[in-house]
Amino acid sequence: MLDPFTKKRLEKILSLYIDQKIPFHIRNEIRMSYKIRGNNVTLIEERPAFRSKEWVELDIAQFRLDDGKWKVYWKDSRNKWHFVEDIIPDESFETQLQIVDADDRGMFWG
Repeated sequence: MLDPFTKKRLEKILSLYIDQKIPFHIRNEIRMSYKIRGNNVTLIEERPAFRSKEWVELDIAQFRLDDGKWKVYWKDSRNKWHFVEDIIPDESFETQLQIVDADDRGMFWG
């Protein structure tokens, strides 16, 4: 489980990232959020549901802290997470977030 300092630091990093990623004028069409559970951080995209006032959540990527290094996972159509082997585990959460954001592989952002 993440210590309180690390959790607070991640919340700040992710809040700044989301603020920069989603322009204010389209936040009624798309939002981003995240969930922290144990040592896992899941980045989530949210869109309005068709003909509903509800929002649909789509998991983009998951970051898992394992032995002091962040590993990146992608989710398949069966809702199963898979380790991204060509993203080398790194001690820096920011580095891993930048790799996911750039998405050179085309596996995170539709």
